[in-house]
Amino acid sequence: MINQQQMLAAHESLEIHEVLNFKTLCLAKSKLMQGLVFDQELKDLMQKDVQQSIQAIADLQAVYAKAPFQAPVPEFRPTPILK
Repeated sequence: MINQQQMLAAHESLEIHEVLNFKTLCLAKSKLMQGLVFDQELKDLMQKDVQQSIQAIADLQAVYAKAPFQAPVPEFRPTPILK
């Protein structure tokens, strides 16, 4: 159990949640845009961004666990749009 001193304040929890949502959307965009890029160097940069975003999301989720309340965090591996 997390003690009261380690818990985030309500405004901090909301800010972390907002950053987590934003980072998740950025990750989804990077993953989806990779299919539209033909330049290998750009694809490599985008893949590096994807890996760093995955790590950042994991780090944010660890901090978000200290929130006094939580909303479900979406899975950060979006399903590609094929239609």
